[in-house]
Amino acid sequence: MTEIYELLKFFLLGLFQGFTEPIPISSSGHLVMLQSLMDIDLPGLTFEAFINFGSLIAVLIVYRKDIIALVVNGSNYLFKRDQAYQQDFYYLFLLFIATIPAGILGALFNSEIGAIQAQMVGVTLILTAIALWIIRNLKGYKGDAEITWKDALIIGFAQAVSLIPGISRSGATIVAAMLVGFKRSSALRFSFLMYIPVSLGTMVLATGDIMSDPEISSQFVLYLVSLLAAIVSSYFALLFFINVMKAGNLKYFAFYCATVGILAIIFL
Repeated sequence: MTEIYELLKFFLLGLFQGFTEPIPISSSGHLVMLQSLMDIDLPGLTFEAFINFGSLIAVLIVYRKDIIALVVNGSNYLFKRDQAYQQDFYYLFLLFIATIPAGILGALFNSEIGAIQAQMVGVTLILTAIALWIIRNLKGYKGDAEITWKDALIIGFAQAVSLIPGISRSGATIVAAMLVGFKRSSALRFSFLMYIPVSLGTMVLATGDIMSDPEISSQFVLYLVSLLAAIVSSYFALLFFINVMKAGNLKYFAFYCATVGILAIIFL
């Protein structure tokens, strides 16, 4: 019976984390509240790395055509100096710039970020709600070709701010992109493509912890179940979010974040 409970627990955690990762409601904030509300000890950093890897796989599947085109075309420009592919190479450069702030601030303030409590998550969720509400009707005018290095840096700092539980990564980056003039489709694409190097970097940094984790061998099946659940839930959550962005319905996420944030402040 205990084994079935553990299997169900890891499956639900993977499903929950995977679904909340792509949409702008802060997966990390929800996990902090879940831990406080249910008084349970969630698995450690190895588990989080596995789940994030599941979300990464989902993003790679959804944006596979864009990724292949950028890598192939960027390589053609870099090695063959084919000017026809200069824009794709520049786009890759912008994605690199956008990942720098989160990498630096994450390394400097990792322990402080991890100490944030559930009540504070309520406040940050409300801030996320306000930001989403501000951009709810924006449509933007900048396509992929109009993005500048300054735009990329601004979005990168937004991603760094989203390291705080309750500040959604996708929400913060899309809000920043829309505020500097991105079209909805360009904001969404840039947000999730810049997630790839950050997630890969997190996975690489966590490799040592994964290899040395004494629980990894005994709980491999449980971790695998969580990983598969995260891949599936992240995939469908991302497709859902893409449709929401196209329809311009971000206000519903704003309502949700505000409601959950208020409840967290009152009850946690």
